[in-house]
Amino acid sequence: MIFFSVLILWIISLCLHEYSHARVAFAGGDSSVVGKGYLTMNPLRYMHPFMSIILPLIILALGGVPLPGGAVYIDATRIRSRAWLSGVAIAGPLANLGLLLLCAAPFALGLYQPSEETGTLWPTLALFAYFQGASFVFNMLPIPGLDGYGVIEPWLPIAVRKTLDHLRMAGFVLLLAVLMTDNPVSKALMSAIATLPTALGISPAALREGARAFNDFRGGI
Repeated sequence: MIFFSVLILWIISLCLHEYSHARVAFAGGDSSVVGKGYLTMNPLRYMHPFMSIILPLIILALGGVPLPGGAVYIDATRIRSRAWLSGVAIAGPLANLGLLLLCAAPFALGLYQPSEETGTLWPTLALFAYFQGASFVFNMLPIPGLDGYGVIEPWLPIAVRKTLDHLRMAGFVLLLAVLMTDNPVSKALMSAIATLPTALGISPAALREGARAFNDFRGGI
């Protein structure tokens, strides 16, 4: 139950992430997102449904890693300023951060009461919050192809941007390789991510139960 609940919530969060990019792009001057169908929560309307939805879903289900997906296609020439371009890039990660805070709110308000029979709601909420925190951190890394790079890209010299443009797909592959192997960078990232839920008041016990149930089911796939 927890496994499938988290996967469904994950799909919704991926759609919201991409929708947020498109909504800010529309506000910033790119009206083409309307015709492309990006101002919906329909995952089939994105430019790269495989990269944006299917691949991150498969990796989460099989590897337990909440990787970011590919962004919607924005016509940067229509965006009215560099500040708006940065806003488009950061809109997706901020959607993940908003979901994290929303999930953490019931815990912070004291609505969660530990007991031997916790059910599925609280572990699901805690684990989903953890994945949102991880997605926010991963997306904000200043690596070509990720949103963190998109925030600073408009402010870089043209020559630098052209050079780094060739590394967009390589950046995603590099992140995957780092996270899937045992190395100091991966450990530092995961350690930073692990502090987010507890810092926001999410119960470690509920998170452990959610992770246990998710990984037990994932291990049987």
